[in-house]
Parts: sequence; structure tokens; C-alpha cells
Amino acid sequence: MNVLFVYPNSGSQLGFSYGLASMSSLLKEAGHTVQLMHLCETLAPLPEKHEFLKNLQDLNPDIIGWSVVSTQWAYAAKLAGWVKEEMPHIPLVCGGPHVTMAPYEVLHTGLFDYIFVGECEEAFRDFVDTYERGEDVTNLPNLGTVLNNDQKVVNPVRPLPDLRRLPPKDYEPFDFQKIINGKNGWVGLMTSRGCPFNCTYCFNHKMVEKYRNDLNCSFRELNYIRYESVDRVIGEIRYLLNTYDNIRMFIFDDDLFTYDKSFVQDFCKAYRENFDVPFVVNGHVAFFDEDRAKALAQAGCRIVKFGIESGSRRIRDEVMRRRMTNDQIKEAIATVHKYGMHSSTFIMIGLPYETREDVMATIRLLAEAQPGRFRWTYFYPFPGTEAHRMSVEGGFVDEDKLGSLMNFTDDFCLDFGKEQNLFLQKVGRIMPWFVNAHAGFEASDIYNKKISEILELSAEEWAQRSPSLHEEDEALSAQLQQEEKRHYAIKFNPFMGVISDYFMNEA
Repeated sequence: MNVLFVYPNSGSQLGFSYGLASMSSLLKEAGHTVQLMHLCETLAPLPEKHEFLKNLQDLNPDIIGWSVVSTQWAYAAKLAGWVKEEMPHIPLVCGGPHVTMAPYEVLHTGLFDYIFVGECEEAFRDFVDTYERGEDVTNLPNLGTVLNNDQKVVNPVRPLPDLRRLPPKDYEPFDFQKIINGKNGWVGLMTSRGCPFNCTYCFNHKMVEKYRNDLNCSFRELNYIRYESVDRVIGEIRYLLNTYDNIRMFIFDDDLFTYDKSFVQDFCKAYRENFDVPFVVNGHVAFFDEDRAKALAQAGCRIVKFGIESGSRRIRDEVMRRRMTNDQIKEAIATVHKYGMHSSTFIMIGLPYETREDVMATIRLLAEAQPGRFRWTYFYPFPGTEAHRMSVEGGFVDEDKLGSLMNFTDDFCLDFGKEQNLFLQKVGRIMPWFVNAHAGFEASDIYNKKISEILELSAEEWAQRSPSLHEEDEALSAQLQQEEKRHYAIKFNPFMGVISDYFMNEA
């Protein structure tokens, strides 16, 4: 069969779907044809309705499948509505994190004939095989649908895929060279799936709950954290380097690359024996030590990223279930720097029950720990998560904004009242100034004056001032570089603060 995947990726950073690449390999192995529409403005202008439908007609699919995250749901639903209206004979299928978290809500829209929950490469391949034979698909695992009596059903899942038995990812359906160029030579990889933590804002805890309930097993029996073999990962990297140009950096997008120390050490040994391309990994402060740092540094790791999320211990414990201490955070960052690598941290603001003082605690922690860079976003309550429940029960959610946001870097969808909302807008627009003001830098007095001015602005005055702040930051940073004064500045994207030591040396 001719399977067409639609990958909505609009209004956000240019992405790549590991799941679709893996699913494509399985489908081709089973004799099917795979095509892809990757809809992202970085690659090409988004198609209007007539153009989108014309493209579908030209591709002539037998089945159309969507892979959707929650921030892309509104766009995906619009596209599916166009197809339902003009091509009702083609079965529409939807999967991805949003469907896994809100399956019945997706079925209720009537836009899709079938949905798939969880990790469904093998389940979807079996669906396509069964559908092609003209047999009943309604009892297949991982599948959801609406039966003839209007009953909505979501079947139990099958066991999680063994990564070592899946075929290598298929990069061919993607315009992968264009993705590489669009990301300035930074290429994502994954060596594992799964995470041992149950943070309230992440879908992992609900995935585990679904699989454990359906399979009636313990977390250990579930085998949620799975690894590729080192040899397979090395082979995938060699394939990418031999096939594509302009690869400057690999980013390992595993939820927690540093979890298994023996894997880290084995992989790093193999990597340094084969490649000299620098790379980036995700770590966790509780699974990071000098042994891991040494192995990573020797293999050419450039950046280690940590999810800190909040500097407020209360918010981390009571809202996020993210168990760590500020001392652990500072020690992990210091260890990265000790071994000559660059540290990066992820931060969220606008969390349910978060106060102004909690936000300031996050700013002060960054100022004290002084990571090489920090990336901040607004909190987004993904449907189905515990944090979404907290947000709804606390009366924080602005439903109109929740349904319309396409990313969580430009705006937030929780409502804390006019005063706190305005404060969050200010911090979210120019967070590096707040960190600089508290960091004890020679330039801190300059930034103290800047943020004092900003905090005094009314909503109307802020609306006038806000659009020019990034240009102001760039000009002030240029001045401070000439004066050799240390500071954070917005670099690489509008929601990342980078220490001047790094970007001056990179230049």
C-alpha cells in the first residue's frame, strides 16, 4: 500500500520524527511504499488548502497517517478536516504524543478513522498489512476507533518494541539534507527510549501507566528504558556522515543519555575511535559524575544539557515531582566545566501555583550556578499529564490560548492575573538581563538598572518597549564584548541565553 505520513511542524523549531523514520523502515520492509509531507516554514511555505489537496491527489495515498504533538494539534485537525471534506474515501490515521495522552478526545472529533497510542511502529505495520488484506482491524493492539454503534474504543497496547530488533531508521522520506542545513549542521540522534522519572509535566508517566495497566506488569518488567546497541548507533552515525553534507554537531535526544554509566563509557570509547564530530547529550544531575564527565569529554562531547526547570525547591517538589537539590544542580554544572565542556540548562516559567518569588528563585539559581547557557520556555500543560490536571483544577488554564498556541516559547496559556502575567511576559522576553543582574558580574549594575526600568513599565508601555529588546540586547552585548565584561546574551534563538565566554571564543 501507498502510505503517506503528514508531519505538522509549523510555528516551531524545525523538527525530525524518529518515530516516523522507524515506522517507514518497517513499512518498506513489509513491501509498502512510504511518502512524507513535512510541513514547516523553515523548509517551505505552508500550503494553502487547494495546494495541500492537490499535493495529496498527486501522491495518491491509500492511507494517510498524522504524527502529532499537542502544540500542533490545531493545525493537524485543520488539515484533516480538509481531507475529510474533499477525499472521504481515504482512511485517516493519527498517532503521536497528543493522541497517546488524549485518545478519546481525538476520536470524539470524528476527523480520524483510526488512532494509535504508544510506541506503535510494529502495531501500525500490522494495521497496514491487515487493512490491505481487507480484514477486520478493530481488534488490533494500540488501535482506537469508533465502532458502528458509535462506541469509542482504545485497545490495549502490545509490548514495547525492542529497539535492537527494529530495522535502521529510514531517512529517505525526509528532505534530510535540507533539515541539516536548516539546523546549521546540527543533527539529532537517539540511542535509547524511556525515562525513569515521573515528572508531572511530561507524558512519560502516563505512557508507563498505560503500558503497565494494559500489560499488567511492573515497571521493571515493562522494560521501559531500552537501548540501541553501541555498534548500531556507530553504524547509523557512519551512514549519516557518508550520505549527507555539512554535519557539524550531533545532538543525542535521549531523554536521559547519562542514565546508564556503562553504556555511556562503552559508547564514548567507540565514538572517539571512529569519529571526531563534536556532540551534545542530555544528562540528569542525579546521573552525572566525574566518570561520566571524563568519558564524554574524551569522546568529544561539547555540551551537556540538564533539565533544571525551576530554581524553586517548592515548585520542583510539589508541582513538578522533580527531585533534586540546588547543590546537586550546581555541582553537576561545575563538573561539566571541570572537564572542559559547556553546560546547558532547561528552565520553565509560568507553572501552576508559581509565584513571583519562585520565578526569582529560578533566576537566582542560574546566576549562582552560571551554566554555559540556559534555554527557557513557558510551561505548557500537555493534555493527560498530572500538571495539566493541576492547572485545570487550580483554575489557571486559558482554554482559548491552550487550543491555539503552536509553541511554548512565544506565550503561555495559564492565567495568573494581570500583574503576574505581565511579570512573566517581561521575564520570558529578556531573561538573560534578569540573570545578569543577579550574577555578580562586573556588568551586573548595568543590567540591574535595565530590569528596574522594565519592571516599572505598565502593560501599555511594555507593549511599546518589548519588540526592541532583542536588538537592545545585541547592541549592549557588543559593547560589553569590547570592554571584555562577562555577561549572558540572547544567541542562536530568541529563548536562549549564552555566556559571553562561549560565543566570543566561537567567533
